[in-house]
Amino acid sequence: METRVAVMGIIVEKSESVESLNALLHEYADYIIGRMGLPYKKRGVSIVSIAIDAPQDVISALSGKIGRLAGVSVKTAYSNVIAYEE
Repeated sequence: METRVAVMGIIVEKSESVESLNALLHEYADYIIGRMGLPYKKRGVSIVSIAIDAPQDVISALSGKIGRLAGVSVKTAYSNVIAYEE
């Protein structure tokens, strides 16, 4: 199986979506290398970054699900690091 390393940048503008976001991240926890969340109270948003190592279709699926949450924006940057795992 081919996996890639990627970073997701997530901006949460609606706090009602935090619980759904956390549920999605928990669902994909086996692929997540690490995560960092920063509340930015001055602007009323939260900024979350996720480092992930997964097959490209898994990364795309997670990104798509996150992007469909109300008041949540996500961008994904893929590295050229590709690994082959059994």
